[in-house]
Amino acid sequence: MNSTKNTLILGISLIISFAIIAVIGSNAVLEHKSMERTVTVKGLSEHEYLADTVIWPIQFTTASNDLTALYKTIDESNQKVIEFLQSKGITQDEISSSAPSITDKSAQSYGSSQPAEFRYTATKTITVYSENVDHVRGVMSLLGELGKEGIVFTTDSYQAQPDYLFTRLNEVKPEMIEEATKKAREVAEKFALDSNSQLGKIKQARQGQFSISARDRHNPHLKKIRVVSTIEYYLSD
Repeated sequence: MNSTKNTLILGISLIISFAIIAVIGSNAVLEHKSMERTVTVKGLSEHEYLADTVIWPIQFTTASNDLTALYKTIDESNQKVIEFLQSKGITQDEISSSAPSITDKSAQSYGSSQPAEFRYTATKTITVYSENVDHVRGVMSLLGELGKEGIVFTTDSYQAQPDYLFTRLNEVKPEMIEEATKKAREVAEKFALDSNSQLGKIKQARQGQFSISARDRHNPHLKKIRVVSTIEYYLSD
């Protein structure tokens, strides 16, 4: 009987002890959370670089009622464009030529009921792919010389617009991340100073995606590279 009574008392004592420990532990966690102070800041790194690669599609058209004559004219224009590019210092390795796209207007089931002046039209694209961006841009301004020889260039088509690439992102990443992190810390230090606090260690950090965009629509060869780093610091009194 005494043994059972002692066991019961021991069990009750253990339950009470665990309850007290749980309350103390819970209060300690709450107190720790209430004392934990952080600040989250962002640091921006933004630079402008010249594109290092240009893709320049040169598109021209011709029309005729004679399919054989059409192919002859498009081939002659193709040769003139290539010779012009090479005469301006663009190498053969930087030039590629696609097959012409031929449209037979008499085979189309839509359009005006009036017969077209020319039955056939042909569109040809020569593409310059070069890492010498400045040089190629200089040649672009001279292409009008071929217009005097009767070559009709397409300039308002989306497919005829040059494309500028920046491929050296991995080279500039480390420096930009370092700069973004430094700027974020400067902001955090200013906040700590204004709040009479001490800036502690980093709690967590998130690096945003790098973005590459044209500086503006008039200068697509100038690329704006930016990244934003988000860093959370501990604060202490």
